[in-house]
Amino acid sequence: MTYMIHGATGAQGAPVVAALTAAGKPVTALTRNAGTVVDGARVLAVDYSSTANLTDAYRGAEGVFVHLPVAPEEDRLTFARNTVAAVREARPARVVFSTSGGLVTTDGDGGRGDSAESAVSVLATGLADSGVSHAVIEPRFYFENLLLPNVIAGVREEGVLRYSLPSGFRASWASHLDIADAATALFERTDISGVVSVGQYPAISGEDLAEAFSTRLGRTVTYEATDPHAFFAPLAPMLGEQATVAIADMYRALSTQPDHSIAAERSAQKLLGVTPRTASQWLADIAL
Repeated sequence: MTYMIHGATGAQGAPVVAALTAAGKPVTALTRNAGTVVDGARVLAVDYSSTANLTDAYRGAEGVFVHLPVAPEEDRLTFARNTVAAVREARPARVVFSTSGGLVTTDGDGGRGDSAESAVSVLATGLADSGVSHAVIEPRFYFENLLLPNVIAGVREEGVLRYSLPSGFRASWASHLDIADAATALFERTDISGVVSVGQYPAISGEDLAEAFSTRLGRTVTYEATDPHAFFAPLAPMLGEQATVAIADMYRALSTQPDHSIAAERSAQKLLGVTPRTASQWLADIAL
């Protein structure tokens, strides 16, 4: 039996493939292009828009790693429903779903839960009702967002870290590498189900991130908050106008909250014994 990894050549799936292959696990990389080469894995062309495709891929799998691609919400809802239908039919041994920053909990951790009609909620609820062993990884923000061209250029050229969160706003940042560590652990820890939050605890601010860059680069980097819509506008050609506006609206709504921290009770630190990288550790790992 093998582990099926969605988006295996992308920012989220590739680290999971690397972590599992490093652990000697058999991996099948699920991609849109059958001609793609993925080190250490067999490649299978699978499209979220086909329930039959997904069912065939999941049947007999030891584990499935799922995350929804950035797309219009209507498409994401279709992908979520198709994934749930395939899981119910194929019944893989274990499913691990990363919300990619969406929230399925509202447990007083300072965050807002996505609506019950959102694609993230539909997929999480569907997995819970499927009777298949599963867990949901719930991160907040990704360190990798700080490598966007409009962010890293400011750091390198001006010594200014610009991001669309207010000054002093504390959030539980994590790396895609941390998600891979949690996913690998959750494939083994079948006794753990439900939500596992991944990110820094205590949460950190933009100023803390700037300090980590300062230490790594050996020169002063300061933090500057920017308007979410102005910040994300350059991404519209890549993500699409609708998705870009939705992301900016989410950031603007979050800025009205006291923070965006995970809850210690459901953290990977407590449930899995997996401690996410600090900003400084992440910068060292990516050799910035």
